[in-house]
Parts: sequence; C-alpha cells; structure tokens
Amino acid sequence: MDKRTFFLCRNLNSLTSCERPGRLQHVDYIDEPDFSYSCFLENYLIPNQPCVFSRRFTEDWNCRNNWVTQDGKPSFPRLLQDFGNALVPVADCNIKEYNANPKQTVPLKDYLSYWEEYIQNGYSSSRGCLYLKDWHMHREFPGRTVYKIPVFFQSDWLNEYWDSIEVDDYRFVYMGPKGSWTPFHADVFHSYSWSANVCGRKRWLLFPPGQEDCLRNCHGDLVYDVTSLTLLDKMKYPKYVSNCQPIEIIQEAGEVIFVPSGWHHQVHNLEDTISINHNWVNGCNIKIMWKFLQEELLTVQNEINEWKDSMENWHEHCQVIMKSCTGIDYKEFYTFLKTISKNRIAYFNTRAEEAALSKIHNLTTLQTLGPHHCLFDLQQISFLLEGLIINEDFKKQDHCSFTPLPEALLKEIKEVLVYCDI
Repeated sequence: MDKRTFFLCRNLNSLTSCERPGRLQHVDYIDEPDFSYSCFLENYLIPNQPCVFSRRFTEDWNCRNNWVTQDGKPSFPRLLQDFGNALVPVADCNIKEYNANPKQTVPLKDYLSYWEEYIQNGYSSSRGCLYLKDWHMHREFPGRTVYKIPVFFQSDWLNEYWDSIEVDDYRFVYMGPKGSWTPFHADVFHSYSWSANVCGRKRWLLFPPGQEDCLRNCHGDLVYDVTSLTLLDKMKYPKYVSNCQPIEIIQEAGEVIFVPSGWHHQVHNLEDTISINHNWVNGCNIKIMWKFLQEELLTVQNEINEWKDSMENWHEHCQVIMKSCTGIDYKEFYTFLKTISKNRIAYFNTRAEEAALSKIHNLTTLQTLGPHHCLFDLQQISFLLEGLIINEDFKKQDHCSFTPLPEALLKEIKEVLVYCDI
C-alpha cells in the first residue's frame, strides 16, 4: 500500500458500509501486467466488488505446468506420483445432507482411479459424482511450492493467525470431474475468497449481499440449488422474485476470480477441473466478519433463549455452540485480533533490529505490503476494538484469561499510531 492509498483508506471506518453494493452490470476483467495492489484495494477490496484476473497472473505457477497435460487436462500420473498416498476429503455431489454434500476421506490414488474410470464411462458411475473438496494440501505438504500467492491476496489475516497457532488453515485444493459442483453458500466468516483454475472451466453464479434473502424458504433456510425449479413454488419460497438473478461468470483455465465478502455463490465445473482456493480476511472486511459473528451469536441465543434463566453459564454455552457452528467464538476472535496487531506492532518496534525482525511471524508479507499497510491494519483493529470493548456480549466473557486486556491492547495500538503521526 502506498502513502496516497493509505490516506484515502484511513477513514474507512467512517464511510458508509460497502458490504451491500449496487447491482453490477458486468464484472471487470484484469489483464494488465502492471495492475497495482493499490488499484485492487481501491476498486475491488474496499467497494466489495468481484473481478477476474487473466491467466497471465498464474502462468509461472509450477502446478499449471506439472499438474496439467499438453491438451489442458489434469495430469493423473503426476498427481499420483506427487501425492498418491495423501488422504483427501471427497464429497458426493448426488447426495444432499443438511444443504451440503456428505464427505468421506480416501487416498488420493483411489480418487484418481475413480476419476479416470468416471471419464471412461462417459461421466457416469454407480458411486455417483465425487468431488475432492477442501483438501489442505499446503498444510500437509508445506515444502511444495506449487503456486505463488498474488500480491493482491497477501494481506491475509486468517491464514496468518492460524499458521501461528499451527492448528488449521484456509487454503484448499479442489479437484473434480465435469458436472461436479458446490451448492449455494457464502464463505466462512463471510470472508473474501480467491479461486484460481489450474485447469478446466467453472461456471460461477454470484449474488450480492442481501439478495440471498430472496432465496430462503418459508423456514428461513437457504435454497440448496439456485438453478432448481423449486424456487418457483411460492408456498416454499415466498420471497423469491424472478428478477433475483445471479451474476454469471465463466472462469477459464489459469484465471483467478475474486469473490467479495458475504457474496453467496454456487459453482459448477464445466470440464474436468483443478482449482486452488483461499479464504481470507484483512482490514478491509474485518467489520463484515465481526458483524457476521454478532449475527451468528444472536441466532444461537434465540435458539436456546427459553433456557436463559434456568441454565447456569448460559452465555458461555452460547459461545460454545457458536464456535461449534462457525469455528470461532468471541474469545478467539479477540486472540485473532491480538495476534495480527502484535505482529504489526513488533514490525514497527523492531524495524531497525534485524535479529528481532526475524522473530515476527509473516515478516516477508509485512515487508512486501509495507509500513503504510501495517498502519492501516492497526487503525482498522483499533476501530474494531473500540466497538468490541463496549459490546454487551463481549463484556460477559472472562476477561481474566485475556493477556493483555483489550483496553491495554487498544492503548498500545494507539501509541504506535500516535508515534507514526496517524
């Protein structure tokens, strides 16, 4: 982030929320090799608008050469050689289970064998249409440099945090035959996501935030398949209107799609396809994540409200249930914010001390993004902490377990901002 962009974005907290953009007439296609991060931040990240990057942004990826045959198909022999014994999650696209597809874990070599047989049988099998989804390849094979994260997506707080505690990550590989698909959904925490096609083609159906309300049934549940004729049943989907149409994108091999925060979507593989996908949060959409968590907690509270007076530690139980459903609770959300801010505070405190710099997690990324981006991050966290501290549900947490206390962390951040004359 350059200085001009920083000053443009520094008042992001006081701007009207861009979470719900107006109706798009088209999705921008970015092909210029000198397209800058600042342009991406100003025109897509902050406005929360989708775009597609051309294949030139992935042409130097090893996986685009090694995992793909000369005719653009998945290279089963190479995948078998490199990862054959890896255990991978596989979903059955033909079975609906709680508005998703049930998964099983199998060796990759078995899935590749199935996939080849599926193609030979005219894309048909008694085992159904199986889709390898959410494989944490990066976590399981950290030494393999199969792709490079474009600079546009490097400000990634989710993976910075989860890498630091060595528990999980939000980097995935997807592999599936023509006809495999992912049902209608929004991404974890209403995060951003980016998805790069290593090979194959995808059809994306995107709905801006708020439009998903027209796609809920009479019980409030989201539709499973937005192409289904069941949407026309007014008894089941009373809010559906015919002009509730998606933005459609056909993603070609090598291209990268940016999916903004809170945009619900459904994805179909039009060919045998391999893709790499990351979910990510940063200073531009952290408010959207916080809003999502508050809404999730409210849903839980409403569900068990009848036991509020009789259940001991009711508020703690609500946090436990929310974490089981979303993957995070308020306590860990604070720890998440603390980790991100501490890395940036250390970056400023030790910039002149090379030995100390080496201890900062994600140092290379912070150096790439630069000091103005670190300041922007700290500023956005300070805005959020101010709201978090006065939140009634957050006040009910056991603050004795917080080190430092949220008020102390906020003070520390503000001292850095004052020192840097922000």
